[in-house]
Formats: sequence, structure tokens, C-alpha cells
Amino acid sequence: MDGEADGSVTVSEDSGRRRRVHGMLKLYYGLNEEGKTPEQPESLDPCDINGPHFDPELYLNKLRRECSLAELMDQETCMVKQIRSLDSDMQTLVYENYNKFISATDTIRKMKNDFKKMEDEMDCLSANMAAITDFSARISGTLQDQHTQITKLSGVHTLLRKLQFLFELPARLNKCLELQAYAQAVSSHRRARCVLQQYSHLPSFKGIQDDCHAIMDKLAQEINVVVRMDGGSSAKDLSECVELLLQLDEPAEELCDKFLSHARSRLESDLQGLEAEIRPYPSTSALKDASARRSSSAAPVGSPTDGSPKTSSLSSPSSNTDILEFIDRGCNEFVSSLCLVITSYQELFINHAQTGELASKNIPQMANGKLHAFVDDLAARYFSLVERRIQEEKGVGDNSLLVRALDRFHRRLQAVAKLLPGSAVPNQGTEIVIRAATERVKQYLCALQSFYMDSLTDVRQALATPRLSVAGASVAGGGALLGGPASGRDAPTSLPELLSSLSASILNQIKSVLASVHLFTAKDITFSNKPYFKGEFCSQGVRESLVVSFIKFLCQSSRQFCESAGDKGGSTPPALLLLLSRLCLDYETSTISYILTLTDEQFLVQHHSPVTPVTSLCAEAREAAQKLLNHYVKVQGLIISQMLRKSVETRDWVNTIEPRNVRAVMKRVVEDTTSIDVQVGLLYEEGVRKAHSSDSSKRTFSVYSSSRQQARYAASYTPSAPMDTNLLSNIHKLFSERIDIFSSVEFNKVSVMTGIIKISLKTFLECVRLRTFGRYGLQQIQVDCHYLQMYLWRFVSDENLVHFLLDEIVGSSAHRCLDPAPMEQSVIEVICERG
Repeated sequence: MDGEADGSVTVSEDSGRRRRVHGMLKLYYGLNEEGKTPEQPESLDPCDINGPHFDPELYLNKLRRECSLAELMDQETCMVKQIRSLDSDMQTLVYENYNKFISATDTIRKMKNDFKKMEDEMDCLSANMAAITDFSARISGTLQDQHTQITKLSGVHTLLRKLQFLFELPARLNKCLELQAYAQAVSSHRRARCVLQQYSHLPSFKGIQDDCHAIMDKLAQEINVVVRMDGGSSAKDLSECVELLLQLDEPAEELCDKFLSHARSRLESDLQGLEAEIRPYPSTSALKDASARRSSSAAPVGSPTDGSPKTSSLSSPSSNTDILEFIDRGCNEFVSSLCLVITSYQELFINHAQTGELASKNIPQMANGKLHAFVDDLAARYFSLVERRIQEEKGVGDNSLLVRALDRFHRRLQAVAKLLPGSAVPNQGTEIVIRAATERVKQYLCALQSFYMDSLTDVRQALATPRLSVAGASVAGGGALLGGPASGRDAPTSLPELLSSLSASILNQIKSVLASVHLFTAKDITFSNKPYFKGEFCSQGVRESLVVSFIKFLCQSSRQFCESAGDKGGSTPPALLLLLSRLCLDYETSTISYILTLTDEQFLVQHHSPVTPVTSLCAEAREAAQKLLNHYVKVQGLIISQMLRKSVETRDWVNTIEPRNVRAVMKRVVEDTTSIDVQVGLLYEEGVRKAHSSDSSKRTFSVYSSSRQQARYAASYTPSAPMDTNLLSNIHKLFSERIDIFSSVEFNKVSVMTGIIKISLKTFLECVRLRTFGRYGLQQIQVDCHYLQMYLWRFVSDENLVHFLLDEIVGSSAHRCLDPAPMEQSVIEVICERG
């Protein structure tokens, strides 16, 4: 490598030095790059060393005047170097030119010797040519007299041969017919056809022409037999036969019809074989008859199979062959045969007809139209069978067979597109692939919806029997939507476990479905990268029709539980409402965004077409969560309200005994409220409460509202007092804060409990307003309200709300009391603490 580098450096230096030398010589002689002397004005400066008027004395005097000693020394040194360099370059140039002159002298000497030899050879050639010319002249002179006679004899001989050919033509054609040499027969007849036609007025030629026509008609019949293609003729033989018939002026349209008719019979047999594989399912009566026949020939009583479930011997249409085998058979038999028919037909009637004498008959256009109609008709029947078979693929387990079948179907149709440009067959096949993929997406959507409803059923069962083991539940084990085994572990019993399991199982099923659908967009699938499939399928098919539709279904089906009674009868469990509200809220906060992001990443969704925005789905999920939570509050409030209503309506408040204990229903209300608080706290955060006063649990209730707590009303109760107090109560209500009982709640425990307690106490108040109380009835209401106040203030966001409603209940009882005599507060506290 170093040697090569050194060599390259040396060569480059030599070439650079030569260019410099030539440049200096051109400069010395006053030449430009083209070797011509440039037209420049002559310099008249006597100090110009390169000019013709250079004066050395003036130049030296100028240097002595203008330059210092050091500059003169430098100038001398520079000039000496230039002189030496010029001397050296001149020597080199003279040496190189000397070598070239020597080489040119040798070349000229060698050329002289070569040209001498060439001159000798040319002289010899000239002598030979002269001898040949002399011999040719002598021969021509000798044969001159016989030339005319030979020409005449040759013409006569040619005519006799033609006449002999014509007279022997019928026998020759018969011989070709016996040997089945159809091409030779047609060629011979074509050679003589014009002559026979020209001299047909002569009797002898007319007879030959009639015999030849009869023979050629018979030959055409035999060729037609071959064209009918009974299965033993090759494509090459058929091509030759059709070409011969066309040369015999057989109608091209009839030949096309015969060819396509025979091809149709073979292709229809392939279609019948495919149709036999998709026979309709057996009727119900056929199934019963088959079951009866099997029972008559059942195993003996006591055998291991006795009593076991029997499997029907009538198999489904797809039991013997799967979709991939069906498509393979269609492609290998029908599509392959169709491609062969197209190729043979084009070779026979289109390609051959465009060359030779057939080009003037305009056959290709007619033949091409017939071929398109033929292919479209049979392809339509084939596509119908394929769609029927695809519709039988109802399972959502393994998706690979269907995708591979559609890919193979799409690939083979591309061969038809190449063989028959302009045909609608490939586009129709593509539409079938798109419809199959879209239908598959719909099936997965239905499967997801069914799985979600089954999961909710399992949740309801778990809520109804929380301590029982529900083995194999889809909520516990994630279900088996795609054919996977269900887990056998115990079902979750607490609400957080149920929510987590339900949410995880739904998300896992969505991921499994996306993984199955993703097979349609795999890189090795031919139709997956086509613009007419991938963009629309990913955005509208998978994202909108599958993922977005399922999320909307989840929200809509969840909102339907807000009805008081379902379609199947019975009210919805409140715990299910609470769980679904939390599920929808989780979807709004994170799950929807995660699912759509996962979908967009897996399927490379391009949002060119209009798609549902994430914010719209999140708003719908939040609306469903809000509606479910509001309905939960309403249901739980009505449950407690029902207990309070019955406790008020079934008691005689006028003749009741003096209260000694808190009524059991009030204890039940507190217990149920506490249970609801625990239940809501499992799924929702605490929330914000207003600051509590230090004596919240020791607040007292008078017969009248807090604004009317005056001792004179309690000590001296007269008939006029209720009138005054009623007026004061109404005035107080005008200035008090209005309480909205059925307002929307927030997503926290405090807001939910506040809504439930408001509904309960409002119902209690309205029931009290419809009853009449005695002295002890009023005192019992006082005891009950004080007991409720001791516990309920802990659950609400503002304790004043509970105080106000309980104050209203006691005040309304006092207004409806016949003998209002309130119980001492100390006695009330003792009873409540003891209760």
C-alpha cells in the first residue's frame, strides 16, 4: 500500500511538473491555452522584462534608484532561480522531444516497408481479377445462343409443376385429412385457392375447385370436433385448430361461443363442488328424526354411555372443511381454471387475431367483449358462494384462518386483474374482503357487548351472595370471550375487588379483540397495505365501529339501570349502581384515553376522516356516572324513606304511651345509613365537610324552630300561641336557605350521604305533616329526632342541614299536636343515651 501511495505521489508530481513546464513555455512564447498567440497590444515600456522594447540599462538604473541593497540582493537571487529553472525546463523539453522524434522516425521507416508489401499484393489481386473477367466473357459468349431457349424451358417447367400441383391437390388434401395434417391441408388449399377461383370458368379447374371445397368442408367439421374440447386436446392444439378455422373463413363469433360454452361447463362443475360444501343446515325435523334413529340403536342399558349426552351426527356445513380449505379449493380449482381459460382464449381469439390476415377482420374487439361478459357472470356466482361461506364464520376465537383465507382470495384475484385489464372482478373481490373484515368487527363488537352483560350478571350474583364462591365467573377469571379457559378462583366479594376485576376483565377483552383484529393489518397480508382498505378499516372499522361503539354501549347500557324496574322485572341493586357509576367515572378519567391511544398506536389510525373525539366520549361517560350516582342516592334515600313512612303511618300518635326508648326504626335508619356510608367509602373519596361545632351531638330541639326558642311559648301554651308561632315559622322559612332535595351529587362520599339523608329526612317531615299527635306522640318525635341528630350530622357536608330538617320535623309535630307538652331535654338525652 505504501509503495502504491509513493508511486501515485510520484506520478502526480511528474504530471504537475510537466504542466508547469508547458505553462511556462506557453508564457515564454506568448501562447494561450489553445496554443494560439493572443491578440494583445505590444508593451512599449523599456522596463518590462517580457516586452520587446526591454532596455537592460534602464531596468538596472530603475532598480538601483528604487530598491535598497537587500531588495537588490533578493531580486538577483530570484532572477538566478528563474534562469536556472528555465534552463532545466528547456533541457527536459528538448530531451522529451528528441525521444519523440526518434520514435516517429522508426514508425515512418516501418510504414514504408508495410506499404511496399501492400503494393505487391494489390498488383497480384489486379492480375487475378483480370483473368476472371476474361474467363467470364468467354463463357458468356459460348452460352449466349442457348440462354433464351433455357429461359423458355424453365418457364414451361414451372407452369407444368403448378398444373401438376393443382391436379394433385384433391388427392393431396385427402391424404392430409387421413393423416390429420390439418395445417398442411389448409396451407396447400390457400396456395391454390386464388388460381382456382381465377380459372373457375374452365371445366377442368371447376371440377378441381368443387372437389377441394368438399374436402375442406369435411376438414372443417373434423377441426370443429377438436375445438369442442372433450378434455383430450391441449391448448396448443386448440390454438392451431382455431387459427385454421379462422383461415377457412369460419365465423369467429361462433368459435368464441363454442369455446366459452365448453369452458363454462368445466367451471360450473367447480362451482357446484364448492356449493356442495356450503349446504344449508338441516331442518329441526331432520335433527329430531336423526335423534330418534340414534336412540333406537343406542348402547345397551347399563353401559358407560347410557344416559350421557349424545352428539348429533348431522354435522354443520363447515364441519368437514374450514374457511381456508374452502378458499384454497376455490382458488386452486375455479380461479386457476378461469385464468387458464382467459389465457387460452386471449391467445386464440385476441393475440392471434391481431396478426396476419386475421387482423383485418376486427376479431379482438368482439372476442374481448364476450370474454368480459363470460368472466363477470361466473365470477359473480363464485363471489356469492364465497360470501355465503364467509357468513358461516360466526365464531370469534381464532381469527388467523379467516385472515389467511381472505389474503389468499385477494392474491389470486390479482392474477385475473393482470390477465384481464379493465375487469370488475378484482374490485368486486376487494369489496368482499372489506365486507368480511367489517362483519368480523361487528361480530367482535357483539361479543364484547355480550361479555359485558354477562360480567354484570356475575357481578349481580356476587352482590346477592357475597360470601359464596362463584367459581369460573367471568368477572373473577376474566371470562372466555376468545375461547380461553375461565379461571376457577373464588369471585371477589368486596366492591373494590368487584370493580377492579370487572374493569380489568373488560380491558383485557378489548385488548384481546384488538390483537385478533390486528391480524387484518399484518405486513404479510396483501390487502392490508392497500389505501382502499387500511385507512378506512383502521379509522372507521376498528376505532369507530368497534372501540368507540363499545364504549358508547357501555355508557348507554349503564344508564339503563337508572330505570326503577328493569325489563326483566325487579329493581337494580343499589350497590350495582354505585359500582357502575365508579366504573364510568374511571373510564372518563383514564380508561377511555388509554383504550383509544392503544388503538391509534396499534392500527396507526390517521384522523383524516371524521372520528369521535376523546372529549366527547369522556363527557358521555361522566354523564352516565353522574346519572348512576344520582339514581343511587335516590334509591337509597327511598329505601330509608319507606321505613320512616311506614313507621309514621302505622302508629297511633294521639293515644301512644309515654316514650321510654328510642324507636327501633330509628336505630335501623342509623345502622343502614352507616352501612351505606361504608359502602360508598369503598369506591369514592371522603370529600370536603364544613367545620363542625363542638356541641354538634348535644344540640337540643324545642317544640318550635330555633328562631322561636322563647321560654314564654313553651311555658304558657294557649290556643293563640300556635297561630303566632306558625306565623313566625313561615317568616323564618322566607329568610332561611332553600334546600334542594333531589339536586345532583358530587363524586365523593360526603355529597352522596348528604343527598340520601336529605331525601330521608324530607320524607320524614312530609309524613309528620300528615299526622295528628298527642302529648306523648310529640315527645316520641322529640326523642327520635334527638337520636337521629346524635348520629346523622357526622355523614353530611353541613350539619346545619340536618339540624334544620330535624327542627322542622319537631316544629311540624308541635303544630299538629293536640296537647303540646314538650319533654325535658335532660330526659331526652338520658333516653337516647340509654337507647
